[in-house]
Amino acid sequence: MASDEPCNTFDLHVDTLIIGAGACGLVAALAACEAGQEVLVIEADAVPAGSTALSAGLIPAAGTVLQRQAGITDSPELFARDIQRKAHGENDPELVDALTCGAAKVMDWLVNQHELPFTLVDDFDYPGHSQRRMHGLPSRSGTELINALRTCCEKAGIDIVCHRRATDIFQYKGCVTGVRVGTDDHTTETIGCKKLILACNGFGGNRDMVKEHMPQIADALWFGHDGNRGEAVKWGGELGAAVAQLGAYQGHGNVAHPHGILISWAVISEGGIQVNNDGERFWDESQGYSEAARRVLSQPGGSAITLFDQRIAGIARQFEDYKQAEKMGAVLSFDTLDVMAEHFGLPRATLIETVASLPLDCTDRFGREFSGIPLVPPYCAVQVTGALFHTQGGLRVTGVGQVMRQDDKLISNVFAGGGAACGVSGSNDTGYLSGNGLLSAVVLGYYAGQARLEPSTPAYQ
Repeated sequence: MASDEPCNTFDLHVDTLIIGAGACGLVAALAACEAGQEVLVIEADAVPAGSTALSAGLIPAAGTVLQRQAGITDSPELFARDIQRKAHGENDPELVDALTCGAAKVMDWLVNQHELPFTLVDDFDYPGHSQRRMHGLPSRSGTELINALRTCCEKAGIDIVCHRRATDIFQYKGCVTGVRVGTDDHTTETIGCKKLILACNGFGGNRDMVKEHMPQIADALWFGHDGNRGEAVKWGGELGAAVAQLGAYQGHGNVAHPHGILISWAVISEGGIQVNNDGERFWDESQGYSEAARRVLSQPGGSAITLFDQRIAGIARQFEDYKQAEKMGAVLSFDTLDVMAEHFGLPRATLIETVASLPLDCTDRFGREFSGIPLVPPYCAVQVTGALFHTQGGLRVTGVGQVMRQDDKLISNVFAGGGAACGVSGSNDTGYLSGNGLLSAVVLGYYAGQARLEPSTPAYQ
């Protein structure tokens, strides 16, 4: 961080500088360009990817055109209640309202203005959502989402420069004036800006920060993007910014092991179960995939077997990750539970009793309600473990992504979104509602991009 003095010798100047080319950064770039701003996106990696590319690319939004076409009645108010219920009311209500009210606007904008072929996931329910509001591209893949957003930026003439990692931020009189970036060949350059948007995600790739703020998941498999080193939190501290909920994160308890590939939670929400090495269920799997990470890791060997059937597998095949898991041999098929038990080394009688005792149309001893459709052979099974996907705490921001100081005042020209900002997942892993990460990324990115430029930035005086 440079000292509190102006830097009038930047190598180049832009109106809006965006650090990070994930979903947040690229949506912000499109919105800023639409607002008439000169935009530059810098990305540390060789190509835009980030945490977005590792996700299923699903964005939750309430009250969209696609929902109405599907006959689904939904509203931002209902969405907000779902978010707060999952997080036990721990979220900033103004931020929740801003995200839930803005999500449909951003989704319809991506569909209508940028012609992205989103469709509604309408064949199964995500835990905690009272309506079907997940929107995804055809492959249900984060890679497809990031590539589509990148193509939109290229069509708009937006410059995305890769192999550029921001290292320092310049400020003067409480206003950011620019940044210093390093290149792969160890040279540096400086970029002045009127507005800075931090879209560089969280700190899951910084093991020291993870141990400090979320020790309960510190030893889990890191399934996120290694570039998530926590720079936004560090820079924010040097700018006097406030942080919040640094113990919040999204885990996932359904990562194929040792293959290291995500298994869609649809296999659980449609009636699948998880059993431990003793062939027994150990929790209410319907609570959600984030809290599943700790539950699975707490079992002997830190793993479990996810068990479902061919009907459920047919639903899961809409997700590219699941199809890849089948190709890799992570998902196995068994004609009988006897054969499954022998393969995984599970007690035969216990596994058979576990499946036979699953209730129909009632609540089990863990508090889970089943749909009434029994699991039938041939059965599918995959050995899974728990993983940390991305952090949910970060810089405190307003509903338009503007970064707040520790005294609750605003930093005039600094915005943050996605993993760089505090999201709406409460204080730990149990508050994460499916899609919260991309919700924060695209909505805060959109509003940060649309925000007016700060004319008094010292670098431009």
